[in-house]
Amino acid sequence: MKKALFATAVAAISAVTAAAAAYCVVRATVSSDVQYVEREVLRTPALGSQFTSYQDDNYPDLTYAAENAVKAVVNIEAIQEVETPRRSYDPFLEFFGFPQGYDSQPQTREVRAGGSGVIISEDGYIVTNNHVVDGATRLRVKLTDGRTYDGTVIGTDPTTDIALVKVDASDLPTLPFGSSDSLRLGEWVLAIGSPFDLPSTVTAGIVSAKARSLNVIPNEFRIESFIQTDAAVNPGNSGGALVNTHGELVGINTVIKSSTGSYIGYSFAVPEAIVRKVVVDLKEYGVVQRAMLGIQYTPVTQEFIDERGKETGIAEPGGVYVTAVSEDGAASAAGIRKGDVIMAVDGVNITDGTTLQEQIGKRRPNDKVKISVKRGGDVKQIEVVLRNKAGKTELLTRESVDVAAALGGKLTDAGTRLCRELEIEGGVQVAGVKAGGLLARARVKPGFVITHINDRPVRGVSDLSRLTDKVVSIDGIYPDGRAASYTFVE
Repeated sequence: MKKALFATAVAAISAVTAAAAAYCVVRATVSSDVQYVEREVLRTPALGSQFTSYQDDNYPDLTYAAENAVKAVVNIEAIQEVETPRRSYDPFLEFFGFPQGYDSQPQTREVRAGGSGVIISEDGYIVTNNHVVDGATRLRVKLTDGRTYDGTVIGTDPTTDIALVKVDASDLPTLPFGSSDSLRLGEWVLAIGSPFDLPSTVTAGIVSAKARSLNVIPNEFRIESFIQTDAAVNPGNSGGALVNTHGELVGINTVIKSSTGSYIGYSFAVPEAIVRKVVVDLKEYGVVQRAMLGIQYTPVTQEFIDERGKETGIAEPGGVYVTAVSEDGAASAAGIRKGDVIMAVDGVNITDGTTLQEQIGKRRPNDKVKISVKRGGDVKQIEVVLRNKAGKTELLTRESVDVAAALGGKLTDAGTRLCRELEIEGGVQVAGVKAGGLLARARVKPGFVITHINDRPVRGVSDLSRLTDKVVSIDGIYPDGRAASYTFVE
């Protein structure tokens, strides 16, 4: 009887199993003592009731972007010849205690450094960071397939840390530009580099933030609006590509923010919108066409409201507060005044100074922008024709000079106390001297206060942005009261 009941049960189970064969398989084993029923469940990708079904087209596949983009990322070796004094040594003189000096002819040695770059045209144009090629005597560019070329610097832009390099080649693999403006928080991106020790590195992450300003570019007129990602970037990856899932260039990896100098969780890239504009300018004009609004400003944050809200009548955060307007600037000509709050540029909301920098930095002199200005309780739309650093609407020529970059050094405004002591109206003090610049060539010492350039008065660092002519002469005074003049002859 028991055997008959068991057989009936097995038959019933088999019938149910046949109707649901896609979900489980039933096997029965019988012994004289114990009967076992085993079930093997075939699991589907839906692992919980809260999950939707998996659809390949709706999830990122990074292999396409990685395998294609890596071909256009190169290694750049920057070779710099450095002069070092050659010490003369005479054991006879040393024996009698005579001091040992230096030979008049210094010796040279090569210092090698570098980073990565991205090929953007088949005929050999490569974009990288300015700090990768800065000061280099020679450049060697190595592709992923092993081909190596000599590189030539076409132009650099220290204010954005972007440089354009050219190699004499054709039919090179390229990386197309994407759109950094369309990037969304949480979007997947790849950081691709080619450092010396690990050619063709690929790391993945997401867009963590946009329009980050870190004050790390060593230039008084820097434009920083970085894309922040958590893709791992380390030394040697500078100048490499930040790529979206379509394999398009959306940024140039530039900065690691850490106490160690190595990756600790996030990295930063110059957005494509700025990179593309700088590259086009350098190719077409040989110099970056920098548009300027001609204002000084401070972001309207809650801290600003707490400190100055009653004074300014501003009760809500948002936009930037205009603290000063240049008399010969674009904003002044259009009617923007001190005390105005800039809320948007061409429809893009301005939430901080970095966003404003990026929106103006993407444009050229003589471009028109529509700026939303809040004045009192009203919001006005003002059309502004942007100007160059000399306060004009004309484009600069290749002969135009970035005076601050040409001088080569760290420059600061001479303080009120120092100006009073030296009996001068103002000036620019040399806080540091950079090798290869005009200051180094003239052997100007730190502390020197520049009062005139090309016989034109210089009252502060901001005055340097208005000078575009080649630097022929510098006049100034040292803190000890000693006046000095330097003349530069080619």
